[in-house]
Amino acid sequence: MSGLFLGIDGGGTKTAFVLVDETGRLLARHESTTSYYIEIGFDALRALLRDGVQAALRQAGVAASDINYTFAGLPAHGEDSELLATFDALLTGVVPHSRVGNDMICSWAGSLAGADGISLVAGTGSIAYGEWMGRGARCGGWGEVFGDEGSAHWLAREVLALFSRMADYRAEPGPLLGLVREHFELKHDLDLCGEINGSAARSELAQVARLATAAANAGDVLARQLLVRAGDELAALAAGAARSLGVTGIQAVPVSYSGGVFAAGELVLGPLQAALARRLPGSVLKTPRFGPELGAALYAARLAGRPLPPEALARLDG
Repeated sequence: MSGLFLGIDGGGTKTAFVLVDETGRLLARHESTTSYYIEIGFDALRALLRDGVQAALRQAGVAASDINYTFAGLPAHGEDSELLATFDALLTGVVPHSRVGNDMICSWAGSLAGADGISLVAGTGSIAYGEWMGRGARCGGWGEVFGDEGSAHWLAREVLALFSRMADYRAEPGPLLGLVREHFELKHDLDLCGEINGSAARSELAQVARLATAAANAGDVLARQLLVRAGDELAALAAGAARSLGVTGIQAVPVSYSGGVFAAGELVLGPLQAALARRLPGSVLKTPRFGPELGAALYAARLAGRPLPPEALARLDG
């Protein structure tokens, strides 16, 4: 049997399992829920990974012993040194050869197909990761309490703050006001406090970010400004990663992206490109080649010392 590589792309909203072979055939794809350990705990995370791997194996009709290498990119990995051993043991006894890392690697390996450059992740949280001439560096990913700028959680928080200002007439009311009322089925505006304070899960709150896009498309100027700010914050992450990598402003560094925030399209990508021109001159914004779930599988192949050749990548493109 040809080499098999399993990629697991974790996230604050969903977790994807992808199995590919060395010729670029996609053998299995399975999706589960959040793998953010702070939200679900390590016991639930361990069970989620085990069940997801088994589902992918059943779908492909192979055994765990057939897998050459597995890479799992999980949110918050590396952000508490005391938990590294717990993270690293999550796949023990599930697959024979594996490594656990941060989910930022999945985005980079997928969007740039493992080539030098910087990848921006703007899903529930936000982070940048890049590799350049054998060096790797991250920027951001500090969490929703004092970081994650430009992410869906950050954007949702800003949407709710703007709603409160509109409701109070501290800001000019726009389409966002009605969209939030409708989304939460509010009888009174202050009922939003009961909906949010002390009860909203991180992944659920992040869904509110979509209202910024809907409001901007409906002509809400202030909502559009939120998306412009998101683009600028994400460009700052890319520039920070570039500085850590020693990339100068005159080098043409590829920058790509993944995550739900980019579903807003040009409302975010336009401001991001403009901000990159200011913050990281010479950078080239590139449409992602693959998603982070395939990136995880490509990285697994790389860890096995058997990176997929160009013809295999071309097959995955199809």
